[in-house]
Amino acid sequence: MLVGTLFSALGRGLTLPFLFIYLTDVRHLSGTTVGLLIGWFGLLTLAVSPLSGSLIDRFGARRVVMPALLIEAVGVGSLALVGNTWQAAAALTLSGLGASTIWAGQNTILTSITGEQERQRVFGLQFALLNLGIGIGSATAGTIVDTARPGTFQLIYLLDMLCYAGPFLILLTLPGVGRRLVETPTLNANGRKRGYAEVLRHKPFRRLIIFSVLLTVSGYAQLEVGFTGFATKVAGVTPQIIGYAFTANTIVIVLAQLLVIKKLQGRSRTRALAAVGGVFGTAWLVLGLAGYVDGGNAVLSAVIVILFGAIFAVGETMLSPVSPALVNVLASDELRGRYNALSSMVWGMSAIVAPVSAGPLLGAGLGGVWIALVTVGTLAASLVALSLRKLITPEQDGRLAEPAAPVAPAPVPA
Repeated sequence: MLVGTLFSALGRGLTLPFLFIYLTDVRHLSGTTVGLLIGWFGLLTLAVSPLSGSLIDRFGARRVVMPALLIEAVGVGSLALVGNTWQAAAALTLSGLGASTIWAGQNTILTSITGEQERQRVFGLQFALLNLGIGIGSATAGTIVDTARPGTFQLIYLLDMLCYAGPFLILLTLPGVGRRLVETPTLNANGRKRGYAEVLRHKPFRRLIIFSVLLTVSGYAQLEVGFTGFATKVAGVTPQIIGYAFTANTIVIVLAQLLVIKKLQGRSRTRALAAVGGVFGTAWLVLGLAGYVDGGNAVLSAVIVILFGAIFAVGETMLSPVSPALVNVLASDELRGRYNALSSMVWGMSAIVAPVSAGPLLGAGLGGVWIALVTVGTLAASLVALSLRKLITPEQDGRLAEPAAPVAPAPVPA
């Protein structure tokens, strides 16, 4: 399963940085149209995710993920052939339908084939491989694509399509993996089938979702618009420096992830999540310093922007193993697909909210206000994470049981 993650990440990296460039500069669609198409992709994944969770619980992750991989493959492959708006919309629709299911399904499968003590390590390793694959794919595509040669873009989308064959074939050779976790669904106290209503009534999980929304809206989701907009318009760095910042981010994740996994083992998950908010907030404050550097000192601005990427990566290495492990320790087997689907929905929701908050502020020249808001948002997420600690057991929090106090030996009779 981890090898499959690496394959799909390689394909994702090949195309991730170039969709806007491809559709505008090569296929000559307007920037407004492309923005709406990308927004449609995000909205679609957000809308379909709840359905995917129900299907995973009802039929098993295997029967949902394998068709989704094929649909995603056809979608990204079709992008190589688009020539107008409706064709691009159709290709992105197929891609969105597949993407809305794969992540929740893969997390459900990984949970089903690992024990509680190893899940945190596995999710961390999955994230490291994901970043390694995206980094290698992006670097490879950067040496291939040329806007004067449309065939180079067609090539990377066809390669992306082929990369989805990796996880599909791996699942095909593992017939016992990803089956339905509970064969006979139980009824709740009202005599009804258990579903999303029960998941949403789960107070610790609800608190975890609030944390995830705050952290993602103020963190991850701000990278594409907020970070790049602030770095170019306020700090005045070139797009090349932004590329170096993302490269630094990937290098830190790949090199540090295994060490961080080891350090987190047996420690409080909620405190680790709170620390993530602090690290993300520190990263935004560091980026804010770049906006106050004298415009003539381009080197210092560049260094600060690249340093932001490295600091942000430290928080990611802490978040990636802990968050999905906590989601799945709170979930029951019968509703595991739904828990993972709601957790993945946070990303789609944040991708819609974040640009709306960052774009107008940066456009109005209020970069400092934007830095303050995202910093406060990450710190608020830290407080929510700490409040979660009292709602869960020490075992769910990942804390090792404290050793019992040694018993004094009985006195030996004289």
